[in-house]
Amino acid sequence: MSKQISGGKKVTTKTVRQMKGTEKLSMLTAYDYSMAKLVDNAGIDMILVGDSLGNVMLGYEATTHVTMEDMIHHTKSVARAAKRCLVVADMPFLSCHLGKYEAVKNAGALVAEGGAAAVKIEGGTEVCETIKAITDAGIPVMGHLGLTPQSVNQLGGYGVQAKTDAAAEKLISDAKAVEAAGAFAVVLECIPHALAQKVTEALGIPTIGIGAGPHCDGQVLVLHDMLGMFDDYVPSFVKRFAEVGKAIDAGVRDYIKEIKSGEFPAAK
Repeated sequence: MSKQISGGKKVTTKTVRQMKGTEKLSMLTAYDYSMAKLVDNAGIDMILVGDSLGNVMLGYEATTHVTMEDMIHHTKSVARAAKRCLVVADMPFLSCHLGKYEAVKNAGALVAEGGAAAVKIEGGTEVCETIKAITDAGIPVMGHLGLTPQSVNQLGGYGVQAKTDAAAEKLISDAKAVEAAGAFAVVLECIPHALAQKVTEALGIPTIGIGAGPHCDGQVLVLHDMLGMFDDYVPSFVKRFAEVGKAIDAGVRDYIKEIKSGEFPAAK
């Protein structure tokens, strides 16, 4: 049995690095104070304030509509609630592709204004100079490879990535480059399980899988997906750990019924 090193202590990027090969990392998204407080109290290692908030909170069809203002607003509320876990905030679309100065400025805003402890950047070798610039400024960076939702138009959809030998070799190369640039961990999304295992074994930093199989150093899911609170689109790799959406629906229907019948509020 592995020795747990996260325990009840504050999780930092150092903690995350130390957990590779020792203890599986747990990560969920959260976008507001109440949910972040529940997730943090439950003992999650990391909360990702993902740009997936564009889908589940703001009703957009794609994450490319999410702005820095959106990210800072939601990160603030999560950071106020998270007392133990590590809060990582997504760098939204184009926030780190307009030059290193703008990238560092935007990452700094997510930390200084938003209260995040780290930021997440999608991309491989093409963003490594940016990762280095941000880490040189003292801001921890988590990488993100495979299916990168901000590039969905270029990728041509949300399917499994890196299925050819050439694409797999590029992803491994990208992962090593992201690590060399200073990332403390990397998300691997929607890639073949065997490839995720190869990347995990090739890196000295933890891999966090989402639709990438069981061999990663940790896992992340969208909170609303795994709790059954969002069904506009549910990825095939999602496991429903609760049916909160159905419970809310039933509760609201009972509330309406009792108002209409006069049963609520009772005289007492």
